[in-house]
Amino acid sequence: MPFPAPAIYPSLRDKTVVISGGTNGIGAATVTLFALQGSQVIFLDISKEAAEQTVEQVISHTRDSEQQPWGPPVKPRIFYHCDLTDLSALQSTAARILDEHGPIHVLVNNAAATSSSARMPTETVTPSDWDFSVNANLRHVFFLSQAFIPAMKHAGGGSIVNLGSISWRIPAADGQAVYAACKAAIMGLTRVQSKEVGDANIRINSVMPGAIATQRQREEVLTPEYRAEVFAAQSLKRDLVPEDVAKVIVFLGSEEASGVTGSTYVVDGGWVSDP
Repeated sequence: MPFPAPAIYPSLRDKTVVISGGTNGIGAATVTLFALQGSQVIFLDISKEAAEQTVEQVISHTRDSEQQPWGPPVKPRIFYHCDLTDLSALQSTAARILDEHGPIHVLVNNAAATSSSARMPTETVTPSDWDFSVNANLRHVFFLSQAFIPAMKHAGGGSIVNLGSISWRIPAADGQAVYAACKAAIMGLTRVQSKEVGDANIRINSVMPGAIATQRQREEVLTPEYRAEVFAAQSLKRDLVPEDVAKVIVFLGSEEASGVTGSTYVVDGGWVSDP
C-alpha cells in the first residue's frame, strides 16, 4: 500500500537531520517522513536489528513515493549505533557525525525509556533506577543539543525538536513519577534554551504526545480497557498513531515554522485541556 502523500517542505530538501531513538514508534515514523522530504536522515539507537527494520520500512515507503510526482529524490538513511545513556559514547558519536557529515540542520531529541518495565512507584525507586531514567529520558537531550548547537550557529541557524509527554499534565498513579519529572523538565529546557540561542537563528520547540498507538504500546499497554479510558479522555475517538506526531515534528523542522520557537505542541487528540 503506497505511503500517504505527506506535505512537502522544500526548505528540508538536502538538509541534514539527526533523530535519536529512530528505530521504532514515533522515531521511525519521523525518519520516514524526513526521508520523504529529500532530507539526509541520520538516526541513533542502541538496537542494530531494529535499525535494519527501520531502514527497510523507509525504503518500502520511499519506493512508493518515488512513483509519485510529489516525492523529491530520497537520500540514503544513515544509522549510528549508540547507547544514549552512555555520555562519553553519545558525545563521541555526535563528534563523529559532525566530522563525517558537517553541520546538522535539524535535531530531533526523540529517544526515551517508555516500556512498562520502567514504571515503578516512588517507594521502590533506587538511586540506580533514578539515574537510568534521568539518563534515558533527559540527560541525552541536553548533551546532544549541546554537541550540535555550535555547528548550527556556524551554519547560520537550525531547528531542534524535543519530545516531551503529557504524562506530567495528567498525573496518574501508574509508577511514572521519575519519567514524568523528566518529561516536565523537557518543557523548561526547551523554553530556556530557545532564549539562549534565538539570536543565532536556532529554533527550539517541544512536542508532547499523548497516548500513541505504537507497536510497543499495542503489545504492552493498549488493552481494550485502556483504550476505553483513552477515548473517554480524548476529544478524538480514535487511536493516535506515530505519524500524527511525526507530521508536527517535520513541520517544526521546516522553514514553514520559521517564527516558532520556545513553544510546545500537544498531540494528544484533545486529552489535555489546560494551556
